[in-house]
Amino acid sequence: MNNIKNSLFYVTVIGGFTALIYWVISKGAALEVGRGIVHKQIESNHWNDFLHSMVENLQHPLAILLAQIVTIILVARLFGWVFRKIGQPSVIGEMIAGIVLGPSLVGMYFPEFSAALFPKESLGNLQFLSQIGLILFMFVIGMELDLKVLKNKAHDAVVISHASIVIPFALGLSLAYFIYHTFAPVGVEFASFGLFMGIAMSITAFPVLARIVQERGMQKTKLGTIAITCAAADDITAWCILAVVIAIVKAGSFTSSLYVIGLAILYVIIMLKIVRPFLKRVGDLNSTRESLNKPVVAIFFLTLLFSAYASELIGIHALFGAFLAGAIMPENNKFRNIFIEKVEDVAIIVLLPLFFVFTGLRTQIGLLNDPALWKITGLIIAVAVAGKFLGSAFAAKFVGQSWKDSLAIGALMNTRGLMELVVLNIGYDLGVLSTEIFTMMVIMALVTTFMTGPALDFIGFIFKDKVTAVPQEIGNKSKYKILLSFATPERGKKLLKIANSLVKKQGDNSIVTAMHLSLSTEIHSFDVKDHERKMLVPVIEESERLNQNMVSVFKVTNDIDTDIIETANQGDYDLLLVGLGQSIFDGTLLGKILGFTTRIVNPDRLIDKFTGKEGLFENSPFDERTRHIILKSKMPVGIFIDKELEEVNQVFMPIFTKEDSFLIEYAKKLINNNGSQITVLDASGEVKNTRDIQETIRSIEQIAPNHIMIMHDRTIKKEFLENQNLMIISLDSWKKLIESQSTWLNNTPSVLILKP
Repeated sequence: MNNIKNSLFYVTVIGGFTALIYWVISKGAALEVGRGIVHKQIESNHWNDFLHSMVENLQHPLAILLAQIVTIILVARLFGWVFRKIGQPSVIGEMIAGIVLGPSLVGMYFPEFSAALFPKESLGNLQFLSQIGLILFMFVIGMELDLKVLKNKAHDAVVISHASIVIPFALGLSLAYFIYHTFAPVGVEFASFGLFMGIAMSITAFPVLARIVQERGMQKTKLGTIAITCAAADDITAWCILAVVIAIVKAGSFTSSLYVIGLAILYVIIMLKIVRPFLKRVGDLNSTRESLNKPVVAIFFLTLLFSAYASELIGIHALFGAFLAGAIMPENNKFRNIFIEKVEDVAIIVLLPLFFVFTGLRTQIGLLNDPALWKITGLIIAVAVAGKFLGSAFAAKFVGQSWKDSLAIGALMNTRGLMELVVLNIGYDLGVLSTEIFTMMVIMALVTTFMTGPALDFIGFIFKDKVTAVPQEIGNKSKYKILLSFATPERGKKLLKIANSLVKKQGDNSIVTAMHLSLSTEIHSFDVKDHERKMLVPVIEESERLNQNMVSVFKVTNDIDTDIIETANQGDYDLLLVGLGQSIFDGTLLGKILGFTTRIVNPDRLIDKFTGKEGLFENSPFDERTRHIILKSKMPVGIFIDKELEEVNQVFMPIFTKEDSFLIEYAKKLINNNGSQITVLDASGEVKNTRDIQETIRSIEQIAPNHIMIMHDRTIKKEFLENQNLMIISLDSWKKLIESQSTWLNNTPSVLILKP
């Protein structure tokens, strides 16, 4: 009755007021008389008017900007993914994406498209948005610096860091002396040109270096700690020098720049002595996510904006102010992490790629159309590598590092990445760098960043110290070894419970490895230790409660799927246990088992389809990560679907084909080690008709007659399923169940799907 009443009310109100609107508009048309309004009444022009309106909409500045942003983000993410797959930081792919969208490729071969997407009059909007992205990014970089680490471990790091600045700076200045007449813009003094060449050679990309250290598992080593500390000290020193260089260039002479430098020093003192204690007080009072409300967030954002504004007014660039604002944020890591989360996604995913593309639009590789210009480019790269790589390596060796660690530090410090592009764009905006030299230096930034990974691999190869993905404790091949990879501590505890049920009474003849992998793009360098503790400690405590012999592994990576597969294959494990990846319909079992996430285009899967590794029209019942792991792993794989698993006492095991007979071995393990009650469903009569299966079950019955039961009734009652803790089923049978859309699937307990 309520529904009928609501429907009548809806129809009356909507219908009545719609009629009133139409009547008012009709009557209002009479008011147009004498107001010079011309009505378009030619029917044939209606379509043309629509098309004309659409063209105008497409050419509106906001529409162009949105089209640019969508295109840039898509291309940047694609190139970032490609470079991550070949073992390079995604930032290199994003940098190259910018060059590809610029005049060096798209502009050269598709000029009409480039002119439509990036008209000259729209570049101002793109530049301002990219500058906002850079300000937010530099703010994050400042927050990622741990000043306590610099204080505690600064001695060796400062020696290496300052040597890695002054040596390439001097070499860059010397190079500027020889190329000044040919490449310096007209009207630019040598001091300005030379100082910018020097500082451009001296920059190290702290964020890229930190990501590489994390991805290679070096953050706990002495080498990783020194490298990150050196890069942090390098960043602070280089940005201070850059501020001085900008002041000199803008002032026109060193003497007049002293006023600017004096103001800059006063500004830094105010930020450190007045603003920083105030922010610390605010941060201490609001260090939780709940208390970090809008007024508090506004205080910190206003600090960022005022700092950037003040440094721009002084004449040392807004980015220095943003960097300093980040560095003086409260040192509470939890607070910084919460605040970074608020800023980073928008800054890095949306706004920062705009900066790469804006840089790419300025980079015109086509201008380097003479072999002599490429020789100069090669010379610039050689000077950059000699100054930064060798300078850092020799300084590290001098303070007592081994040759291996010294060369590794040199390779890491030679990473320039995004920070180099920031410096180059500042020089270009100030008119100090010409388009040719800007392009050459961008190429140098790409090459020196790209070479970091291969250089580290080569150094490891030379010194015969190749890192293995297999923990030392699990090298014994005689043991039954289980690897479980988990995303959350809760899931890790559930997987550990299953593993323990399989090997509980085997003692020293078995070992379980619990592994958690985190994406490098989702964890900050200062937060790695806390994150590792948060992920592993609950699982370690659970292993102690279960009295389970366990090894824990934590790693930061740029490709979780590949690392799981490599670790499992190299470790020669007997079983790999993983949780089913998150579905876009997470929260319902149906969403998990039907594999809706497979509708999303995944480059890995697309490649597999076109190379014939996977049927073009085959629909996998799993998410992409699980499908990839099943395809590439060389050992049995167990995929766990959790429905609040508490224990593994009552286990249901359907047998559909002869190929499912391997499941009985797992039944035997569960009975021997955990005393589980196993109910085998003979779904198609294969148990009764297959001698091998019957003999295996008979051997179990002789030892534990009350622990295994054969069930021939194919009608599965809901009450029976509700009394089970776990269903174990083969991969092929699981696929068939999903294809047949069996009605009892929604009533199953937790499920372990096994690939033999």
